[in-house]
Amino acid sequence: MAINKVLVVDDSAPELSNIKKIIGDMGCIVISASNGIQAVELAKKELPDIIFMDIIMPEMDGYEATRKLSNDPEVRNIPIIFVSSKGQKADKLWGQMQGGKGYITKPYKPEEILNQIRIFNR
Repeated sequence: MAINKVLVVDDSAPELSNIKKIIGDMGCIVISASNGIQAVELAKKELPDIIFMDIIMPEMDGYEATRKLSNDPEVRNIPIIFVSSKGQKADKLWGQMQGGKGYITKPYKPEEILNQIRIFNR
């Protein structure tokens, strides 16, 4: 599966802008959401190739959004990579249990974002 369209989800405008720039510079189409509710709606509508998901967000956090997407047959195969300031081993394990396929801890290096795209770019 080639990675052409990426959904980035974060309630922090600077973080959202930063990740969008990193991915956009790679030549991908980038769509964004600022909370889990928007993320679920956009994922179903846009069918991105990969999702970068923050965890701590208003209205619906990234864990809940990931559970919803992972249980929906239309979008369950879209890899979700958590990008969060929550860096404990338990956070990463819980993210994996919710359906996450990767985990990047903030602050991150651009290469960490790009490496996740490369992993799933087949």
